[in-house]
Amino acid sequence: MDQQVASVPRIEALDVLRGFSLGGIFVVNIMAMSGPFTFEGGAAHDLVGIFFHNKFYVLFGFLFGYSLTMQFRSAERAGANAVARTVRRCLALMAIGLLHRVFFYDSEVLFGYGAIALVLLALSRIRIRTALITAAVPFGLFAVVMTAMQLFGGDSASSESDRSTQLEAMRAGWLDAAAYRWDGFVHNLPQFLLFGLLNVLPTLLLGFVAGKRRILEQPQRYLPWLGRVQIIGYGIGLPIAALETLTDLPLAGPAYLAAPLLTAAYSATVLQLLHRYSWLREVFAPAGKLAATNYIGQSVLAAILFTGYGFAMAGRMNDWVILAIAAAVYAAQLAASAWYIRRHRYGPIEWVLRMATYGTLHPNRTQIPSTAGS
Repeated sequence: MDQQVASVPRIEALDVLRGFSLGGIFVVNIMAMSGPFTFEGGAAHDLVGIFFHNKFYVLFGFLFGYSLTMQFRSAERAGANAVARTVRRCLALMAIGLLHRVFFYDSEVLFGYGAIALVLLALSRIRIRTALITAAVPFGLFAVVMTAMQLFGGDSASSESDRSTQLEAMRAGWLDAAAYRWDGFVHNLPQFLLFGLLNVLPTLLLGFVAGKRRILEQPQRYLPWLGRVQIIGYGIGLPIAALETLTDLPLAGPAYLAAPLLTAAYSATVLQLLHRYSWLREVFAPAGKLAATNYIGQSVLAAILFTGYGFAMAGRMNDWVILAIAAAVYAAQLAASAWYIRRHRYGPIEWVLRMATYGTLHPNRTQIPSTAGS
């Protein structure tokens, strides 16, 4: 195991974007956890479909790919084996993700990120041009698959039966719900892995390329481009997202391709605001430093509210109330993260991942200067 730990300085923009993405992710997740009827009409669902759905996971995956390059640089500084460190971190992330998936949320991403990161590890020496092509091909192929599924989807009766079963499982107790999610995971594992290669790998690869170029570490490189990114992202991504959500046109594939454009526009807007109002780092960066802990914490809170673990409110709550709860929980997480990070170096999940990565225990408490007189 590695005994020497050398860290790469944290990147402010990375933490801010990660903290920002948590809000959008929770909006989508809480709607999914509130019942099996997500994105099927109503103003609240339309709002989520246009502005949130498939947007923030793209950003989360991009940032995860970027962070892998920082892991490699940290290993190089320490003279450690980057491959061994990354494998240990990925396996730990997969274990945490599997527990999260089985006990709380069956559409979680941590297991998939850990698994696909192992593939990315094998591509770590890939040239940037080749990496971009490797990202584009499966991404485009998945858009074709999405369009085909929309045009030639299954029958609604079977879908309605599946939803009834899902709702019953959501309201069940710990063991019944966990067994249902585990069966679903095992049954759908081949499709899950294929989905990961087609959908997740491209976003991780793009983040990995950006990390190798250290784009987020040099504001002078990205600031001149932000305005153009916003024009393209909002100008193309937003209309397609609206048409796909509000009409019956077969736009699932184009909307999937356009989603990263809207994601990029969101990110450009946040980076512009961060450059103008530096206090925003104090709002979003602490949550970004605790991203994995906050992400799982959101699922725990939603599970208590909607499943048999707590109040079993799945399918029984107004959509706008659910969105209000999401906003309140996210605001509370931002505040709690700022308080916590002043007293601890890492969140609980981040501490476990760090321990697995480096093979050593790390002190987590931060020394707080005493206000008492001497």
